[in-house]
Order: sequence, then structure tokens, then C-alpha cells
Amino acid sequence: MILGFYLSMPGRNSWNGGWSGEGGKYIIIKMFTSEKKANKILTDNPYSYCWNDGWAARINVKALSGVEARIERKKSRGFCGYDWMVRNIILYGNATGIEKSKEE
Repeated sequence: MILGFYLSMPGRNSWNGGWSGEGGKYIIIKMFTSEKKANKILTDNPYSYCWNDGWAARINVKALSGVEARIERKKSRGFCGYDWMVRNIILYGNATGIEKSKEE
């Protein structure tokens, strides 16, 4: 299964309320051999990360076909250095990278 991870910055604490990356497409495409893992990521979607300074990032995840993945890769302007959030989602099920307790 192929998943597309889409970055946006809904919380912006800049002087003009803007983000220098506004209007760009920021996408990471990942291939999953485990459909169970991919479906879990899709189910818990979207993911957010908030900083203490008022900025907040959101990652929306979407299942893609092979053709859609190729098209989206071409549109992407990278991921603005926030690739670690996608790694955390895959490894821990959240953007923060904090492991959830087994009791939850």
C-alpha cells in the first residue's frame, strides 16, 4: 500500500500570520508492505505537532495508487526538514515520537 503524507502549517505565530512555504506542496510518499500498519496510520489520521511558540504542523495521510504517487512526487517541494514527524508517525503512531503506554 502506498501512503502520501501531506504537510501543512495551520498554526502560524509569525508577524503577518503567514508561512514562507504557503502555497507549496510538501509531500512524502511511503510504500508499506504491511497493510495492517498502513491502515492503522490512515485510521489515526490527521497528525499534529505543536511548538511552545504558537506554531503548529499538521500531517494528513492519504492512500495513493502508483500513478497518483508518481504525480504527487513530482509536485512535492520536499518536506521542509520535518521528515522526522513522518518517521515518528510510522514508528510510534504519533508525530511527537513519544511512545504510547501499552495500557492505552
